[in-house]
Amino acid sequence: MSRRREDDQLGLFGAPVHGDAPIDGTLALQPQLSAVPETDDADALAEQEEEDAEDAARAADQLLGTLRGLGLQHVRTLVLTRNRSVVVSLKGFELRLHEGFCAAPRELHAQIVRFVMAKKPWEKQAARQAILSFPLPKHTKPPRAPERTHPEDEPLAERLAEWHTRLNGERFGAKLQQIPIRISRRMLRRLGHYAPDVVGGGAEIAISARHLRRDGFASAVETLLHEMVHQWQHENGLPIDHGLDFRRKCREVGAVPRAKRPV
Repeated sequence: MSRRREDDQLGLFGAPVHGDAPIDGTLALQPQLSAVPETDDADALAEQEEEDAEDAARAADQLLGTLRGLGLQHVRTLVLTRNRSVVVSLKGFELRLHEGFCAAPRELHAQIVRFVMAKKPWEKQAARQAILSFPLPKHTKPPRAPERTHPEDEPLAERLAEWHTRLNGERFGAKLQQIPIRISRRMLRRLGHYAPDVVGGGAEIAISARHLRRDGFASAVETLLHEMVHQWQHENGLPIDHGLDFRRKCREVGAVPRAKRPV
């Protein structure tokens, strides 16, 4: 939904999805692990950044549950944004909303559902007016710059990218997309993370530098395979979670289903 455009779509990228329409889409390890230095970032700052990201993910899940309770259908993923030009957009099974709507009253959430699900122009127009009249916060915390792999970690990232290609062919029938593999020096508590939509790009998998240093490259490849199952969920329109479908796929491809352990 755009505050600049006044057409029926109002910045909506793609029509609402009805039904089940598709989205616009033996491990032998003998590695030699290079030394991974300690993170240069302050631990307290990195911990806070990671907690902020987890809080945002929980807020998105909670808002999605609220919208589903109000009648939202066919949306499998909700992403919170700070985009003030397009405050509501739908593409495939993914709904993107400005984060300011998390604090909106239930009546406004109902109007969001009405706008996304509406089939009649007059109904969409009424929902548009209600949504655009809601005062979004003028000042939000600026998004932090996306982390990049440290130059000293690039060889490790390249080796993990090679393993992604190999495991994709051996375990997933080469059906997964080729995505960037990043080494994270900020990641303190998690072993790895699959992000379906990072700032300035598409999906990526991040592996903790501390995990690599403490547990070794072979263990990091296990984590990579775990995150590839999350990639498989996303690319097949499934919720990214550790539920039944995830555990079943882990057994199928030989991945470790646990979410995380101390690093």
